[in-house]
Amino acid sequence: GPAGAARSRSLFLWDDGHPMRFYLRPGLAKLRLAPLVLAGGGRLCRVQEPGAVLLAQPGEVAPDGAVSTEYVAECVKRNQRLPLEPFLLTARGRLAFTEAEDAALLQAVRGQGMVRVSGRALWIELERSGLTRHSWQAMRDRYLRHLLPRLWEPPQTEDPTQIRGLFAAANREFESTESESDSSDVAELSTQDGMRRSPGETASELKTGPEDSAFPDIQLQRQERPQSTCSSSSVVGQVIKTMEHFMEKFAVDLLTVTQAFLKNSGDVEATSYFLQTGQRLDGYPVWSREDDLELQKDDEHVRNKLIAKFGAENVAKRIMFRES
Repeated sequence: GPAGAARSRSLFLWDDGHPMRFYLRPGLAKLRLAPLVLAGGGRLCRVQEPGAVLLAQPGEVAPDGAVSTEYVAECVKRNQRLPLEPFLLTARGRLAFTEAEDAALLQAVRGQGMVRVSGRALWIELERSGLTRHSWQAMRDRYLRHLLPRLWEPPQTEDPTQIRGLFAAANREFESTESESDSSDVAELSTQDGMRRSPGETASELKTGPEDSAFPDIQLQRQERPQSTCSSSSVVGQVIKTMEHFMEKFAVDLLTVTQAFLKNSGDVEATSYFLQTGQRLDGYPVWSREDDLELQKDDEHVRNKLIAKFGAENVAKRIMFRES
């Protein structure tokens, strides 16, 4: 038709005039795209060759550096060769975020509270507004796992109360009966509360080490611990570093890490083990909202039941942690 006649025959030529080479594994997508590539002056490789553009369909597992098949369709639609970068896929087959999209996310989220940022409503609004080419889930994941940690540089975060504020936000989420509605990661961890070993399998008492001081404001392991003498920016820097490490190591968002600390009374080593296995390091169950409600009751029978469930030392630590 007229549109086909007007289509550029040099659509898939590099600036130096050489044809772009594409590799796409055999299948329906290749049958559909091959005529478009060839009509635009491009070439298709039978095997993946060095320098060839590796095409993959969004959603399929693909190596980093693969380009979405939407690239070919979009070039044809606009009748111009577009840059490859906006169509790069991650290893999980998702469209990679461009620098411009990252900047747009940071701008849109600026000033929003942590509870709103970790929920759904804000991101659904941004998806509807067409802020990026990504789903609301992808945008939230990108912000919480990649952009937010970059913002948390110690020189910019002088006041430890900002960390306490984060814990307060996560605690409100922890105490909410709807806590599982906004974060699948948190819900997944919550369902693992029942995966418990018997107290008889308890590990030896946690060792003390440099990591113990990473959360001096929230991890109250021992009453006799001397107060930290480091500056508040150094303290916050340690907290941020530990949380970033857990986010990266276990591929979870900030809220999930924070709630894991709440479930484990602020203990760094126990939280790490819990994020990895869904269980407590010492073999006891993790604390739930219901347990905390029971703990608040001035009832010796209830307290004895909690001691039987968690051990006397853990109950004492939990009381100190909740009061902090």
